[in-house]
Amino acid sequence: VSEMAQYRDLVDVCVNCGGSATDLMEQGVFTSGLFNTVDSFDTHARIPEHFDAVDAAARRAGHVAFISCGWDPGLFSMLRVLGDAILPRSQATTFWGRGVSQGHSDAIRRIEGVADARQYTVPVAETVAAVRGGSQEKYTARQMHRRECYVVAKPGADKARIEAEIKSMPNYFADYDTNVTFITAEEMQRDHAGLPHAGEVIRSGETSPGVSQSMIFQLRLDSNPEFTGAVLASVARACVRKATRGERGAFT
Repeated sequence: VSEMAQYRDLVDVCVNCGGSATDLMEQGVFTSGLFNTVDSFDTHARIPEHFDAVDAAARRAGHVAFISCGWDPGLFSMLRVLGDAILPRSQATTFWGRGVSQGHSDAIRRIEGVADARQYTVPVAETVAAVRGGSQEKYTARQMHRRECYVVAKPGADKARIEAEIKSMPNYFADYDTNVTFITAEEMQRDHAGLPHAGEVIRSGETSPGVSQSMIFQLRLDSNPEFTGAVLASVARACVRKATRGERGAFT
């Protein structure tokens, strides 16, 4: 604490963008007691809990703290709200990919016998076409996305066990059609070194009975981390302006 506190008067805003979701919950509360902060916390279900904890810490210290400021949650969250405001009789559907999920890749790497892994989230093309055509059906996770896993196994590792553990992993793969492909370290470096991603929010609804309208916001990213960094930098500028105006507490 003392080591970080020496920079308190030199730092306009501290951006927390690394570590796991659990790390960010701890880092957000800690750093907002020292600085104005921005983070990219992305576990949707725990955002209210994270907001309350950071809000309390920031208010005690007299700071501003923005949470969950990546592209989803964050930018896509704003687009879902905008679509709902314009088309109240509508439904928002979000697709992610095709792209590398860093969290899912990390989950595979934690399995015993795995040396490296990349997991691609891939939208189901038929479902995307249906939603773009105006469908407001409630789709299951399996109907919306599939998982492609590329795995480098350690020498002598049980590949059948690794594949079974991946496909049965709750909250990550169990609810999806998942394909596991074992490759060499050389193939991983050659074919899967990048971190591309993509996503789109589709808002489908009516402005009057029988009059269909759609709003689509789409991202295609060569580098997920670089684009997320650009989002965080934009929010950091806003964070400094709010602090200068004397505002306090957490914001999304």
